[in-house]
Amino acid sequence: MPDLHDDREHFNWRKAGRSLNNGACVEVASRAGIIAIRDSQDFSGLTVRYNAGAWRSFVVATKNGDLGTPATW
Repeated sequence: MPDLHDDREHFNWRKAGRSLNNGACVEVASRAGIIAIRDSQDFSGLTVRYNAGAWRSFVVATKNGDLGTPATW
């Protein structure tokens, strides 16, 4: 289960190089075994954090197409 944080800790945020400039992007950062995600348009908003193992599982599932489509969520 992801953790939601609003403590604004310093992270080195990055957005995918293929992201479009349409406001529908997220940014990802890592620090000390924690992967954090935030809305690229809301820098002061909440972040969602995962431990590194959970993030790797998410990435593998995404690449394998195991998450389905938004319509099935």
